[in-house]
Amino acid sequence: MNIPEDARQYAPATQRNREPILEVLLQVLPTTGTILEVASGTGEHAVYFAPRLSPRQWLPSEQNPLLRASVRAWAEECPSDNLYPPLELDASAPIWGVEKGNLPDSPIVAIVNINMIHISPWSACLGLMAGAGRILPNGGILYLYGPFKQNGEHTASSNAAFDQSLKERNPEWGVRNLEDVIEAAKTQDLTFKEIYQMPANNLSVVFQRAE
Repeated sequence: MNIPEDARQYAPATQRNREPILEVLLQVLPTTGTILEVASGTGEHAVYFAPRLSPRQWLPSEQNPLLRASVRAWAEECPSDNLYPPLELDASAPIWGVEKGNLPDSPIVAIVNINMIHISPWSACLGLMAGAGRILPNGGILYLYGPFKQNGEHTASSNAAFDQSLKERNPEWGVRNLEDVIEAAKTQDLTFKEIYQMPANNLSVVFQRAE
């Protein structure tokens, strides 16, 4: 595959949401260990969070090879000693590559997933929960960010319009019902802990691996 010389890609929402997300991550993440980011996208979050969350290690991952190239390009532009190269990872896969001996130096204590489960089939959300259930230690944290329905209803008209546009692009996509996500997590021994209201009608949703 031919990767352009500057492989960096840009997600405008990253500039808007990275500071509010960081504020929550600083409250909910363990103080040491490796944070696995599932579906790192462009890599802009990874290079912003890694130095600000030190001494934690940040391990990005992405299924799309063009986006993995973008993560690497951003890491070259904004290097950080605690930022690992991106892994290939499909959240819906029954076993993740990180489980096959390709482990970081320090244990994975948390998983961060930003803006994925509504732009992917429901199987990706189920796979994310199953992977978190397999990988996280007792007390480990799963952090989700994005738009959600609550009690089957959209929380804003903009989210309803966004949901419709997603389904037009792919019928398997769409804004998820928070209660369904919580139930899927529960089946993997992930306990729902807290919701944080975020800008632009998004939520931060925090789960913890049962002790």
